[in-house]
Amino acid sequence: MELQAVRIDKWLWAARFFKTRSLATDAVDGGKVQINGLRVKPAKDVKIGDRVELGIGDMHWELMVQGLSEKRGPAPEARKLYLETEASQARRAKQMDERQLRVEPSAEIHGRPTKRDRRSMDRWREG
Repeated sequence: MELQAVRIDKWLWAARFFKTRSLATDAVDGGKVQINGLRVKPAKDVKIGDRVELGIGDMHWELMVQGLSEKRGPAPEARKLYLETEASQARRAKQMDERQLRVEPSAEIHGRPTKRDRRSMDRWREG
């Protein structure tokens, strides 16, 4: 029996974008997922050929639904459920490169601040 449609929260979980179905549901409820350009609810059915836009943190995907599944399988099988657009792949690659080049703000801080550092920070906050 071939599936005709699957709930978007189940599909996102089966495609391994989220570890749990409840996280997928929260993302859909929070407006992080769109189907064919429209904000949807977790019970919305997704069909083969639909365009899904998904944002997790600062990463964004544009996907074309290639397959349907209600069960979570191994990662190679999950990748067969969707096809990422070339523009989305390029944008994510650029974001990953920028993330590697970005310096973490707390990289220069080592351990607790000294008494002198704390007084300097207090002066900076008050000033």
